[in-house]
Amino acid sequence: MDRAYAEPLDVRTVASVAHVSPAHFSRAFRAVFGETPHRYLQRRRVERAMFLLRESDRSVTDVCFDVGFNSLGTFSRTFREIVGETPSGYRSGHGPVVAPHCVQLAAMRPRVGAGEMAESSSFGEATAAPGP
Repeated sequence: MDRAYAEPLDVRTVASVAHVSPAHFSRAFRAVFGETPHRYLQRRRVERAMFLLRESDRSVTDVCFDVGFNSLGTFSRTFREIVGETPSGYRSGHGPVVAPHCVQLAAMRPRVGAGEMAESSSFGEATAAPGP
C-alpha cells in the first residue's frame, strides 16, 4: 500500500496479496494499525500530497490525481479532515522544508484532524493511556 498508494487499491486486492480473506485482512490490519486499510491509504496519499504541495508548483487538481484520488472534492475533504486545513491553504502557509531529512519527515507527517479521536496518533494507532 505504501509503494502503490497512487494506484486504485481495494481491500480485496490487497488481501489477495496477503493470501487472506478481505474480512480477515481488514480485522487484522485495524488491530495492528488502529485504523481501516482505506483510512491508512488515504493518510499515505495525503502525506504525499503534502509533499507535492510544498515542493512543487503543480496545481491542487494535478496533485489530487497524482496521489490517487479520483475526485477533487473527496481529496479536499479528506485532506482537510487529516491535516486540518484545505490543500490550497496548506500550500500558501507552508513552503519547502529546508532542513535535515528527519526534520522534513516529521514536518510532513499529518497531524490528527479536529474530527478524529484525540487519543490516536498521526499514524492512526491508539496511544497508551496515561498512567496513574
